[in-house]
Amino acid sequence: MRWVLPEPSNVDIHFISSSLDLHPLAARVLINRGFATPAAASAFLADRLSDLPDPSLMKGLSAAVARICEALACRHPIALYGDYDVDGVCSTALLFLFLRDLGANVSTYIPHRLEEGYGLNASAVERLAANGTRVLVTLDCGITSVSEVGRAKELGVDVVIVDHHAVPETLPPALAVLNPHQPGCGYPTRHLCAAGVAFNLCLGIRQRLRAEGAFLQRKQPNLRSMLDLVALATIADVVPLTGANRVLVKHGLEEITAARRPGIRALKEISGLPAFAPVNAGQVGFRLGPRVNAAGRLHDASLGLRLLCAETVEDARPLAEALDAANLERRSIEQEILAGALRQAAGLAPAKGLVLHSESWHPGVIGIVASRVVERFHRPTVMIALKDGLGRGSGRSIEGFHLVSALQECSSHLLKFGGHRQAAGLALEVDRLPAFCKAFESVAAQKLSEEDVLPRCRVDAVVSLEDLDAEAVKGIEVLAPFGPGNPEPVFASQRLAARPRLLPSKREGQDSHLKLYFDSAPHLDAIGFGMAEQLAIAEGPLDLAYQLAIDEWNGREKLSLKLKDVRASG
Repeated sequence: MRWVLPEPSNVDIHFISSSLDLHPLAARVLINRGFATPAAASAFLADRLSDLPDPSLMKGLSAAVARICEALACRHPIALYGDYDVDGVCSTALLFLFLRDLGANVSTYIPHRLEEGYGLNASAVERLAANGTRVLVTLDCGITSVSEVGRAKELGVDVVIVDHHAVPETLPPALAVLNPHQPGCGYPTRHLCAAGVAFNLCLGIRQRLRAEGAFLQRKQPNLRSMLDLVALATIADVVPLTGANRVLVKHGLEEITAARRPGIRALKEISGLPAFAPVNAGQVGFRLGPRVNAAGRLHDASLGLRLLCAETVEDARPLAEALDAANLERRSIEQEILAGALRQAAGLAPAKGLVLHSESWHPGVIGIVASRVVERFHRPTVMIALKDGLGRGSGRSIEGFHLVSALQECSSHLLKFGGHRQAAGLALEVDRLPAFCKAFESVAAQKLSEEDVLPRCRVDAVVSLEDLDAEAVKGIEVLAPFGPGNPEPVFASQRLAARPRLLPSKREGQDSHLKLYFDSAPHLDAIGFGMAEQLAIAEGPLDLAYQLAIDEWNGREKLSLKLKDVRASG
């Protein structure tokens, strides 16, 4: 692993610290991340709901608001067409609950991953139109559905696209397109997830209805209470937790902690979290999100939608149990696929881009496995499940490699593709697979250097162990929520003497853990999970990269270093 240390800085840490009432270690992190003035640091830390940008800055919002408000007034049937992942399910639940509170004639539609595939499909559009739909809102899909939106228009259905995926050159002929990535959009946070875009649509609708006096005789919808859905989607969709996303997630985590929504309470309990326990972004991403996702990956994503819309805990619990069972099934399938994928990747790893494929893989799970392969080999990876002459693929990328742009360069071999910089989906005919493999590897070779495919350990500050205490841990919490774009800080200490020992793993087949004790700092210790192979290095002077944590044992708290990497000093 290549360590990336912060550049030397002459910025006065104590000035930033005292100006914003920050712990000096938090101030160092902000300075080393480029927020080197009180104004810049304060802007990053802004986390009040009033700090959210004006939703009217989003291109297409006024047209979308006008049509939906017309549908509310005239009782026109509105159909919400959501994707089958967490973001699609959450944004559909959010808009459904909001419009239902306003008395809308609203229904939902989540396509089946295996039977219908990703995105808007013409058959579904025709069925919805035949059932009387006048307004169709796509959520987390639709930005590439030119022909399908055209078909809806032919059938007299007005389409509003709520999406956040890469924008193609030709937009669908929708009544309104809400996507912060489209040219001319003035919304400052580009990397919203679909639920974040949908939340702004709700804000816009409420603003218009409020201006028209619609809430003089009735209670207006409580959008703060919807932030649990926005936070769940934002974290699960791995978008940067900066700008508006930081604000939405911070307050959304408070809503998830309070667990006023029956489905969220049931989901926390089945995930092993006490119903009203505080939660952080990591717990949402690793416990709650995968369970909502599991149904859409293997079975029917509407199960997650029903959970999030459940009106009582009694209704929600069996749905949460079903999602938990689906997640266990997903994990079993994932482990089986991962073993085969790693064997394939090991033979291809000299290439800078990996394309892996098999006829035995489940298309709903390959995206997760692609992430695991990227973690292991640090190369952009596309995994393709083959069946009946077609391949359905899912890709994940590394820093510095725009996956959708790379797929654009290989598009002559693909039936369709779409996604983000770091994640994408695709479809191709099996006989085009060899040519696609060659083209993708060629693009990766052109764009990535040998250094690019070395995993990086970005260090936020080099510190002395003696400077670390519980106050430092609490001090850096002001920078949370942590996630993409705002990772949990990594610190480094150099030329340390430690007493190492190995701790056996509780999981079969997993490497033992490395435990380090320091005579110079008896108030803390370090743990490297699965890092037994580093024992020899730890017996000499060493450098550590780590994150800070407080461990509780028998009612006592102790500062612990969670190791990211260990290397010999010098």
